[in-house]
Amino acid sequence: MRFLLNIAAQIVLAAVALIVIHFALPGVTLHLAGFFVALGVFTLAHAILSPLVMKLAQRYATPLTGGVGLIATLLALWIATLFHGGIVITGLQAWLLAPAIVWVITALGGWLVGKLFIDRVIGKRELARKIAHSQK
Repeated sequence: MRFLLNIAAQIVLAAVALIVIHFALPGVTLHLAGFFVALGVFTLAHAILSPLVMKLAQRYATPLTGGVGLIATLLALWIATLFHGGIVITGLQAWLLAPAIVWVITALGGWLVGKLFIDRVIGKRELARKIAHSQK
């Protein structure tokens, strides 16, 4: 249950982040027709790249481990731009700011959603299960 809620939260947060960078950064264009493709590619690439980048950073560049999320976000955005009709990022400023904005939104949002929503939902289910079990 927690896993599915985390996936749903990450998809929603990634969608919000992509929309924010589209409107906030002049070098970012998000095409409506390809929005879901860009969202799916970004989310999947980020999920795959995060552990890989973490493992590489721990092995070869320990000081970079703090920036793993940012590096994975940059790589995931780059991969998403390879699929035409979704997201286009042009210009150095957009390439520097877009990963930072997306990373902040998804990292802080994921933490807040996890603490404020997912933990409560799981906690209520566990409490209800304990009460039902104790009444048997």
